[in-house]
Amino acid sequence: MEGEDKLVVKPGLAIPLAEIVMDAIRAQGPGGQNVNKVSSAIHLRFDVAASSLPEAVKAQLLALGDQRISSAGVVVIKVGDSRSREANRQEALRRLAELVAMAAHVPKRRRPTKPTLGSQRRRLEGKRQRGEIKAGRGKLRE
Repeated sequence: MEGEDKLVVKPGLAIPLAEIVMDAIRAQGPGGQNVNKVSSAIHLRFDVAASSLPEAVKAQLLALGDQRISSAGVVVIKVGDSRSREANRQEALRRLAELVAMAAHVPKRRRPTKPTLGSQRRRLEGKRQRGEIKAGRGKLRE
């Protein structure tokens, strides 16, 4: 997932690590005395507008409406799941890569299909038979 100095999102799409700002912060929640002393949580910031991503991916990323993307177009990810700073760093990068990959995904265009001639005939034949059954339920005429 992570190259020499790039975060590989998917083949052909990578983010230079120089564009990603990561700070170590103190983790929240229970953890005893250690939680107050060690800065093991990671606060990641990624400015979408100033990045080297393709314009189409930038526009799609900003249009996602994800709560991790601020109104200024900065992705903010906080990770404090692990007690290890390196594990939290890797998880933050993984989450960023997942978010960018979701924005870079281009769905396949749907090609509308037509019913086959045989299926159309079977449908009409079924309707005709059903109509005959219902027509036979009426009053008898002499």
